[in-house]
Amino acid sequence: MQATTRALWDKQDQHKGDRARLFAAVAGAVAARRVLYPGCFVDIAASFAFPDVTYADIDKRAAAFFADTEGTAGIIAENGIDPATRRVRFIHADYNALDLPEQGFDLLISLYAGFVSEACTRFLKPGGTLLVNPSHGDAAMAALDARYRLSGAVLSGGGGYRVPHDRLDRFLVPKKPTPISRESLHASNRGVAYTVPAFAYLFERIA
Repeated sequence: MQATTRALWDKQDQHKGDRARLFAAVAGAVAARRVLYPGCFVDIAASFAFPDVTYADIDKRAAAFFADTEGTAGIIAENGIDPATRRVRFIHADYNALDLPEQGFDLLISLYAGFVSEACTRFLKPGGTLLVNPSHGDAAMAALDARYRLSGAVLSGGGGYRVPHDRLDRFLVPKKPTPISRESLHASNRGVAYTVPAFAYLFERIA
């Protein structure tokens, strides 16, 4: 493993095992095999939980990280997974210009990467799931999108995550009665403060 690969992963995984626990909780809540993770940087933890993950990022450090296939395989192995059971693909590109099969993925991941749902929903199959956190307003954007319905919330606590699917009407209720629109979200590029916060949300693509 190259030293830069280890350094990048150790910084990404500074809260040891946090992303592994997140993706394990999501994998327990949704049936997903093929996963698309735009704006991933070096977060290879999705491959601990899912067998076939396509990562995409424009950052040169991410490209160098994923190019070290021996190193990334070692990280997967360190987490108790046989790398031979995993397909890891990295695309060094802006996620707004990906050339991928439409409706080809079961799970789309949007974590701290901007409006992934706008650019990449076309790659998510109907019945598939969007995992999205409130950062940059993408959870609020998905809530406005008629192609989606809220199907779960990802709650953190006690060093782990749980994914309730009930009482979902309590989530995504803004603290302030300010109208939210696609234009306002793009203008602010910030998440919306909700009365009942969650770390992230699951949306099912219904159209």
